[in-house]
Amino acid sequence: MKQGLGTQLRHLIDLLDGDVAQQYKDGGLDYRPRYTPVMRALKQLETASIGQIAESAGITQPAATQTVNLMKKDGLVSVEPGADGRQRLVRLSRHGKDLMPELESRWAATKAAADGLDAQLTVPLSAILDEAILALEKKPFGVRISEARARLNQSSTTQKGKKT
Repeated sequence: MKQGLGTQLRHLIDLLDGDVAQQYKDGGLDYRPRYTPVMRALKQLETASIGQIAESAGITQPAATQTVNLMKKDGLVSVEPGADGRQRLVRLSRHGKDLMPELESRWAATKAAADGLDAQLTVPLSAILDEAILALEKKPFGVRISEARARLNQSSTTQKGKKT
């Protein structure tokens, strides 16, 4: 039986993220792959709000909040209240800054491996993902599901009408 899109995507993420996480572990690093977009954003921005991190990293604000909270527990970032009290300002901790050279080396190796995977495929995975993200930004998957349900319901109703 052919797996559904969600199952395929989860399996792909497991295959990719699991091996990336193992590389960090093998190198003696207590570091999760999900930290990378936030680490890169903070390296560039130095100090940023959760919203700025989310925008720079290309992730949702709830994902940025969850990731920053985990990173704080792991000592990679410090979080302080912003000027208005509601906003939280995040920056790399000394530990986070100290890890950066090792992380950048590992990120370069990961990118080289991803480029190798892309070269092995008939269509580069990164290109397909870019295309899919763009299409879903134009028309979210929820809208597509609703439209499909409406078409299926209409088809079902039409077929029932023909049988009577």
